[in-house]
Amino acid sequence: KDKAFCRLCLKIKASHFDGLITTILGYILLAGALIVCHALASLVKFQRSKRLLGVCYIVVKVSLLVVMEIGLFPLICGWWLDICSLEMFDATLKDREQSFDSAPGTTMFLHWLVGMVYVFYFASFILLLREVLRPGVLWFLRNLNDPDFNPVQEMIHLPIYRHLRRFILSVVVFGSIVLLMLWLPIRIIKLFFPTFLPYNVMLYSDAPVSELSLELLLLQVVLPALLEQGHTRQWLKRLVHAWTFTAGYVFDLHSYLLGDHEDEDNQPNNPPGRHNNNRIPGLGEGLHAAHQAILQQGGPVGFQPYHRPVNFPLKIVLLIVFMCVTLLLASLICLTLPVCVGRWLMSFWMGSAMVHELYTAASGLYVCWLSIRAATVLLSWMPQGRTVIMLKVHEWALMILKTVVVAVLLAGVIPLLLGLLFELVIVAPLRVPLDQTPLFYPWQDWALGVLHAKIIAAITLMGPQWWLKTVIEQVYANGIRNIDLHFIVRRLAAPVICVLLLSLCLPYTISKGITPLLGVQPKMQTLVERRIYPFLLMVVMLLAILSFQIRQFRRLYEHIKNDKSVDRYNLKCDLTCIQARQVLVVLFTDPQKLQAVEYERKI
Repeated sequence: KDKAFCRLCLKIKASHFDGLITTILGYILLAGALIVCHALASLVKFQRSKRLLGVCYIVVKVSLLVVMEIGLFPLICGWWLDICSLEMFDATLKDREQSFDSAPGTTMFLHWLVGMVYVFYFASFILLLREVLRPGVLWFLRNLNDPDFNPVQEMIHLPIYRHLRRFILSVVVFGSIVLLMLWLPIRIIKLFFPTFLPYNVMLYSDAPVSELSLELLLLQVVLPALLEQGHTRQWLKRLVHAWTFTAGYVFDLHSYLLGDHEDEDNQPNNPPGRHNNNRIPGLGEGLHAAHQAILQQGGPVGFQPYHRPVNFPLKIVLLIVFMCVTLLLASLICLTLPVCVGRWLMSFWMGSAMVHELYTAASGLYVCWLSIRAATVLLSWMPQGRTVIMLKVHEWALMILKTVVVAVLLAGVIPLLLGLLFELVIVAPLRVPLDQTPLFYPWQDWALGVLHAKIIAAITLMGPQWWLKTVIEQVYANGIRNIDLHFIVRRLAAPVICVLLLSLCLPYTISKGITPLLGVQPKMQTLVERRIYPFLLMVVMLLAILSFQIRQFRRLYEHIKNDKSVDRYNLKCDLTCIQARQVLVVLFTDPQKLQAVEYERKI
């Protein structure tokens, strides 16, 4: 046993995360020691020690469960996704092992991030399913929108074995879904379309910023732009409802999946309870009520009774098989259709050259989305007649033309200038020595500029009220349908482009036009050309800080001045009141003066 323990300690020390693993093992041993001490305190009836040890155990238990749920589970999902998708990128486990040995922290973080994204979108899809399905169908999944759901309280009250059982079940479910929607479609694609895979995702560029910038662009701009669209979510919701409706009537599970409220809406004269006449009383309701009581301590929440058909278990199994086939086909379409469309489009521009699949997938995804959107719009216009359709086409053509102009300015020119300025101010001075010539890649600068523009816009909207925030909020409130081209060009695009051009041209003019007139050496000339952009940035930032401090001091001075004037006014009022009070006291205490004052008043 001692030798085995020593070998385990040596393996932990040889690993890349010996400190983290040692810390987690220490917390586990601490939790075990707290349990033993709590049992001993209960045995000898030390109430205060028992309570203190119980609180300490709860803190350690919740901490370990949070690490397991938020740290370990997404990491397992990320690694399983990577392992199941190796053939899609023509990679092997040896390649992943080499990347892990070269950068263990970065590799673990990227896998954890991919796992978190997977878990997040899976949870979002479950929330969408709850909007479509009958309450009580997804009894085995926790409802994150339930106001009574408290994960910390659940971690405290449920025992450890329940959490371990739920963790293992979650790993099995998520891992099975990855096998069904990633590994099996890849095998089918390689079997029927041998030349389609692998995807070309090699980072072959020698630019200072490689294709990783385009991957960030896809994650931060392309996917959120698609997923934040209300139409996309409504399409997915309608598609899920149509599939559920079809499966319900094919397997006679319409009442179980969607409930009987739709039939009641279509037939308002039906007497209550008619659709439940053939149901065994309390069978389905009590079963699901029991399941709901397991997850919700207050009893079943939002449960709706349903009609239980004949051969119900067999139909549930057939429904699950039908769902797996549907998910498999959907995954095949998502893995092949956008990439095929994107490759076909890129072939007109790049020819037979190898293109990063990020470009093909993004372009194909957008083309598919635009095609579906155009088809749905045309179908909605068909019943209105030819005249209305032509009028709508004219309005949309004008709107598309305005949108293209705005996109060229806001998503083309401004990000390019911003990315080039970032390259000159930050990247080139840090990464290019003075004896070498920096190379600029407009495509990469534009990609980074898009990310920087998004970050600057978000910070602007979260900051104080000023003209840029007001303009961005107005443009966002107008939307695409009510787009105001004149307002955007005059109030947003023109000022920002002028500022960026001034930031680019003024240092260049100083370094190329004024500095040679001073007769400096070539080395000094090169030094000025390279360092003038960060120097002017520091000067501008210093002037902005000074201006801000001066305004703040001026406001403080005005505030103190106003407070002093108010105090003086109050002091004068107090003195006047005191004098008037003294006069009144004198008049009422001296009868002769009071008579004299009344006599003067009468006169």
